[in-house]
Amino acid sequence: MTEAGQDNDSEAPARLGTFSPFRYPVYRAIWIANLCSNLGSMVQSVAAAWLMTELTDSNLLIALVQSSASLPIMLFGLIAGAIADNYDRRRVMLAAQFAMLVISSALAVMSWLGMVGPIALLAFTLSVGVGTALNSPAWQAAVRQTVPKNELPQAIALNSMSFNTARSVGPALGGILISLWDSSLAFTVNAVSYLALIFVLLRWKAEPPQISRRPIFPAIGVGLRYCLSSGPIRRLLVRGGFLGFCIAGYQALLPAVVGEQLGGSEIDYGLMLAAFGVGSIVAAPFVRQLRQRVELEGVLAMSVVIYIFTMSVVAEVHAVVWAAPVAFLAGMAWVAIMTSLSTAMQFRSPEEVLGRCLSTYQAVTIGGMAVGAWSWGAVADLTSLPFALHAASALLAFGTLVLWRLAPVPKAGEGVVATD
Repeated sequence: MTEAGQDNDSEAPARLGTFSPFRYPVYRAIWIANLCSNLGSMVQSVAAAWLMTELTDSNLLIALVQSSASLPIMLFGLIAGAIADNYDRRRVMLAAQFAMLVISSALAVMSWLGMVGPIALLAFTLSVGVGTALNSPAWQAAVRQTVPKNELPQAIALNSMSFNTARSVGPALGGILISLWDSSLAFTVNAVSYLALIFVLLRWKAEPPQISRRPIFPAIGVGLRYCLSSGPIRRLLVRGGFLGFCIAGYQALLPAVVGEQLGGSEIDYGLMLAAFGVGSIVAAPFVRQLRQRVELEGVLAMSVVIYIFTMSVVAEVHAVVWAAPVAFLAGMAWVAIMTSLSTAMQFRSPEEVLGRCLSTYQAVTIGGMAVGAWSWGAVADLTSLPFALHAASALLAFGTLVLWRLAPVPKAGEGVVATD
C-alpha cells in the first residue's frame, strides 16, 4: 500500500463533503481497520465493566474500570506526544498495537482460566490504556499524512464517527458475547481485533517524515511552553479538562446504575451504550455545520444542557426503557464536544509540535475523565448513585457559566496557525 496521492490544498470547497476523505486509499484502509479495533475495544470495555460488577459491590471499583483505561493518557500522554513528534508515527502506532495485542491476549487467557480478580482486571485495563496513550497522538498527528489540510475537519469527524459506530454496535455485541459465554469470550474478540490495524500499518509505505529529533523531556517542555503561551490553546485545555471531569460521572457510573438502580442485565447495559453510540453517529455529520452556525461556544453550551438533562433523568428513573432515550441524547452531546474541541486543537497547533499539542489536550481532557470517574465513584459510595449524578450535573452547570466568562473558547479564526 502506497501513500495516498494528495490533492492540491486549493481544491474547490464544492467537491468536499462529509465522506470526501474516503477518496484517499490510506485513510480509508486505516479508518476501516480502526473501526475493527474500536469495536474490539468497546466489546472489552463492556466486558470489563460488567465483570467488575460481578466481582465487587464497590461503586468506586466499578467506576475505576473507566478511570484505569483513561488514566494512562493523563500520565503518559505528554511523553507519547513527544514520541509522536520524534519518531515515524506509523512505527509508533505499530508498536502500540503490538503491545495492546499481547496484553489483551494475556487478559483473555487469564479470564478463560478464571484467574482475574478486581485488582488484576484494573491492572490489565490500565496496561491497555498505556498502549492507547501511546497510539492516540501518533494517529491523530498522522491524519495529516493521509488527507489534504482542507479535508482535515472531515477526516477528524469521520474518525469520531468510526469510534461512535463502534460505540453503537460494540456494546450490544459485548452484551451478547457475555450472555452467550462470559467475559472471557469478549476479551478474546478484542485481542483478535488488533490484527486488522496491524496488517494495514505494515502495508502502509508512508513517505519518511522530516524529523528534527530532540531528547524526550526537553521536547515535552517545548510543547508545554507552546500550549501555555497560546491563549486560545490554553483556554481549550481548561474547558476540555473541566468538561471531561464532569461528563465522566455519567459514563463511569452507568454500569452500577444499570445493575443496581435499573435492575438490568449485561444486555441492558450493552443496549444503553449502543443508544449512546447511535446518538453519536447521528450527530457526527452535522457537528461541523452546527459549529459554523453557532461557533464552538454555542456547540459546547448546547451539549452541556443535554448532558445536564441526561444525568438528571438517569439519576431518577428506574427502568431501562426510560434511560435509553436520554443515552441517545448523551451520545449526540458527547460527539459534539469531542469533535469540536479536537478540531479546534488541530488547527491551532503547528506541525512541528503537533503531536505534543494534541497529547497535551488528550492528557488534560481524558485525564479529567479519569479523575472524574474516580471522584464520582467515591461520591456514589459515600452517598448514593442519584446524589453523585445530580452533583455532577450541578457542577457542570455552575462551572460552565463561570468558564464562559473566564476562559471563553476561541472564536472562528482566532489563533489558527498560518499553515492551515
